[in-house]
Amino acid sequence: MTKRVVHYINQFYAGIGGEEKADTKPFKEDGPKGPGLGLNGPLEDAEIVGTVVCGDSYFNENIDTALPEVLEMIKSYEPDLVIAGPAFNAGRYGMAAGAVASEVITELGIPAVTGMYEENPGKEMYSKTAYIVPTGNSAASMRKAIPAISGLVNKILAGEDVTPDKDGYFPRHRQNYQAEERGSLRAVNMLIKKLNGEEFTTEYPMPEFDNVDPAPALKDLKNATIALVTSGGVVPEGNPDHIESSSASKFGAYNIEGVKNFKDGYESAHGGYDTTYADEDADRVLPLDILREKEEAGEIGKVYNTFFTTVGNGTAVASARQYGEEIANQLKEDGVDAVILTST
Repeated sequence: MTKRVVHYINQFYAGIGGEEKADTKPFKEDGPKGPGLGLNGPLEDAEIVGTVVCGDSYFNENIDTALPEVLEMIKSYEPDLVIAGPAFNAGRYGMAAGAVASEVITELGIPAVTGMYEENPGKEMYSKTAYIVPTGNSAASMRKAIPAISGLVNKILAGEDVTPDKDGYFPRHRQNYQAEERGSLRAVNMLIKKLNGEEFTTEYPMPEFDNVDPAPALKDLKNATIALVTSGGVVPEGNPDHIESSSASKFGAYNIEGVKNFKDGYESAHGGYDTTYADEDADRVLPLDILREKEEAGEIGKVYNTFFTTVGNGTAVASARQYGEEIANQLKEDGVDAVILTST
């Protein structure tokens, strides 16, 4: 009997539009659509019987209602498995695809497979539940992602045992097993191999973090130009550049010449914390008021005439790195001496 597969995608891959259609509400269509057309071909004894679509912004900003609605649409097709994405390094799409896949597994009791770049925040949040296949950074790697995802789907639907090492998906959870040697002996053996320059496989891979050397201290604060940068989402009232509340796809740069504080005319676009107090006075997130006092008192040279802002909530590391490099380059070109960088 042919197995039934449902595919979840966002508004872009459904061919509806880009960011201007990110508020699209959930809907469903029979059969494959968008990348589902490519995924459907390699499936063995299975076919995509339906596609569920939802805009990235709508899903992430209304997850409490959008997720159950998407789940009901998926259930209506009585699937044996669900595919979500692949989302590559699109942060909001990754969060949505991961949430859908995780909910399908926990609530419907059927397997769900998606694909993401390793730095997608959805991978970090949902890899312990969903089957997440590693992909490239962008849709340019779609040709490699499709066979990787469909291959895993075929094995799961065939009832075969799958493992991260053998089948290439990110580890979901620890697996208990009876080892032949006790832990202390295994650890000593690994240490000996390491000291001898031999290959070994750790039983507990450690996360890798960027190390950033601290900048030297300012020698002349009274003549220094200080800039303000934040991932706390401070924006002019109305959020003119529509910086997303989660998984931001951009940063904003706003002129503050003559602006004494952020109390009036500014707010926070951040979706990861209660912004009530920030909306009352955004200086609580980005202290322009205090800097102006220091400027007037001659304790610093001057405040740089532009502040930079984005939302850190769910934003991919690669995107954050890109924003940081672009902002830093402009600040260096303009002779800024130091930056006050705030989060939430």
